[in-house]
Amino acid sequence: MSNDVRIRPAEGGLKGRLTLPGDKSISHRVGFFGALSSEGITAENFSSGADCASTLRCLELAGCLVERIGDKVRVRRGMNPGEIKAPLDAGNSGTTARLLCGLLAGTPGVFAVITGDESLRKRPMGRVVSPLRTLGARIDGPGGGAYLPLSIRGGCLSGGTFELPMASAQVKTALILAGLNAHGSVTVVEPAKSRDHSERLLRHIGVPLRQEDNRITVYPCSDLPGCSIRVPGDFSSAAFWITGALIVPGSDIVLENVGINPTRTGFLECLKKMGASIEIEEKESAGGEPVGNIRVRYSELEGIEVEKDAIPTMIDELPLLALIATQAHGVTKITHAEELRVKESDRISSMAKGLRALGADVEELEDGFFITGPTPLGGGCVESSKDHRIAMTFSIAALAAQDEIIVKDAQCVGISYPEFFDHLSMLSEGVKDLEYKR
Repeated sequence: MSNDVRIRPAEGGLKGRLTLPGDKSISHRVGFFGALSSEGITAENFSSGADCASTLRCLELAGCLVERIGDKVRVRRGMNPGEIKAPLDAGNSGTTARLLCGLLAGTPGVFAVITGDESLRKRPMGRVVSPLRTLGARIDGPGGGAYLPLSIRGGCLSGGTFELPMASAQVKTALILAGLNAHGSVTVVEPAKSRDHSERLLRHIGVPLRQEDNRITVYPCSDLPGCSIRVPGDFSSAAFWITGALIVPGSDIVLENVGINPTRTGFLECLKKMGASIEIEEKESAGGEPVGNIRVRYSELEGIEVEKDAIPTMIDELPLLALIATQAHGVTKITHAEELRVKESDRISSMAKGLRALGADVEELEDGFFITGPTPLGGGCVESSKDHRIAMTFSIAALAAQDEIIVKDAQCVGISYPEFFDHLSMLSEGVKDLEYKR
């Protein structure tokens, strides 16, 4: 069976209503905070992606009690795991690996080895290992702990304050997890506000924390309260359909019950500045998270310069913004996004190479893109770099192209969004010759 997908242009646009799978970032956090609760956290609409499945598998190997029926998951603390005999394989999930460091470093008596796939073993881990070591964590690995595999010997951690050199929700959450197990308060100071799902979930379940601007303090808590929540639809998944609707003429779609946390929706703010037709019907919050229905229609767009402070709120959506920029009038400049180079692939290089192959006017910068539009996108064959977000972005590009596009190694979409091609078929008749392994 081929792992490639062949997609033709979407005649007549994208139409219909769609409900998204559960937010990946929130689902990870349900698992990790549930691991510190004897009562446990139960979540409906838990993410269906392989990354979150890696989190559940690793937590179970570490002695947590994990129950999953369909999209409903319950995670709670088990017995003290002691020596974890099997390596904890985080697969392709950087969130899983980094949050495991925070969870296990403060668990006395634990010895564990964290590893991942070939791609994850190349991604930087020093950014989380270094601050955890300042709290007393014992973590070793290649390059002094710069890369997986990492060995962790859990112990009693001290409190302290750590100023992050760059905004990172993963590092912040790892330190929060360590702080909940520490013997003193832990304060994390960020240069800019990153996504705040951890803080919202902790407040929702009644865990005390102090927050002042970009400064968060957590206090030792031996047993987190339990709760039940419904995970909102994943905004980063919604962003693919938002993009498709904006650049394919005739499109008009509604995305239902999507998480619209303001630390995640910088993408929408940029699109509105470009002239996008986007309407949001806000609904009741879910688990401390704002939720809404998003209506998107095809729009004539203008290029913009993306502000530095917006980058942390839309880091996952920047490849999509690069695609949109090829169809906008004028110049779009995206800078201060060097973090894209150390994702599942070098997303700056992957996007620039792929868009140029389709005929777009793209200049690759060290920390972003300089794109002039609009330019018609031709057909052809593009590499996904085995990166789920790159594969989905070029699949959306095919809907607005002049001829069919083949996306190589498209099976990687299952990392975050296994339903992607099914949903594409629901909104458009743009898929043909699809052979895709779940």
